[in-house]
Amino acid sequence: MKDVITIGDAMITMNPASKGPMRFVHSFERNVGGAELNVAIGCARLGLNTGWISRLGNDEFGRYIQHFVRGEGIDTTLVKLVDGYPTSVNFKEVQEDGSGRTFYYRLNSPTLTLTPGCLEESYIQNARVLHITGVFPAIDEKNVALIRHAVSIAKRNDVLISFDPNIRLKLWSKERAKEVLSDILPFVDILLTGVDEAELLFDTRDEKEIIEKSKVLGISYTAIKKGSEGSVGYYNGETIHSAPVPPKKVVDTVGAGDGFDSGFIYGILQEWPLEKILRFSNTIGSMVVSVSGDNEGLPYLEDVLIQLGEKEFIER
Repeated sequence: MKDVITIGDAMITMNPASKGPMRFVHSFERNVGGAELNVAIGCARLGLNTGWISRLGNDEFGRYIQHFVRGEGIDTTLVKLVDGYPTSVNFKEVQEDGSGRTFYYRLNSPTLTLTPGCLEESYIQNARVLHITGVFPAIDEKNVALIRHAVSIAKRNDVLISFDPNIRLKLWSKERAKEVLSDILPFVDILLTGVDEAELLFDTRDEKEIIEKSKVLGISYTAIKKGSEGSVGYYNGETIHSAPVPPKKVVDTVGAGDGFDSGFIYGILQEWPLEKILRFSNTIGSMVVSVSGDNEGLPYLEDVLIQLGEKEFIER
């Protein structure tokens, strides 16, 4: 049985060799990125049995991603290489303060060949958690039906659904994002959101209101990611404000939210109390921003425990 499975695209990420506006950057380093894949990598490094469902181009970039993912110990049974669809690429721009932008080149994505019929019910039903985000349905309208189908399989097989809205307004409008993602929310067990995303979905930035509206929808766990301000979590009548974990240095903020997600899912599967889950997740997010890259900073379990003061954290 898999602990966690994800569905989404992957891209070759070109990380800049220097900081500043991309037009002045002359060289890039090839890496691998993708919101759902980053969470899968984060979960695998924490020791969870993880699977990923996707399509890649039958080209050198696609083979590189496939080999990389397998090397992370992630099951790729439902990842196929397809002809005629180039593997997607993105280029990152990183400013001196660690903030940045990403420029995507994913026209004619290989994931266009991934249909509801490609989803094997047995693969999903033999997982403890299905993690989805708002990125994949935003890439192409047909992906909306695929995600809905995956969610329906998960629900009828009592698989927990973890959801990060991860709204990318470069890919779709606010109106369409709200319409599609709001339809998913009633099926969600674990909501992992930023304040801006919550505002779009719930029409409020107030944390209490966000949690109350999540409860009305039947969402069991709600985590509000606040970056340098820590996080707020809710579960079973308890709301906890978790203090931030200051990073050694902010180098690159990309992937911090994905790291938090993987930590939160891990903590739930360990049946930890909410306070412990939030502290663990905040620590991972802090570790990620200290390293350049989409998933290069996602830590192994032993690294997180050392950061937390291993013996004390395990005993709590």
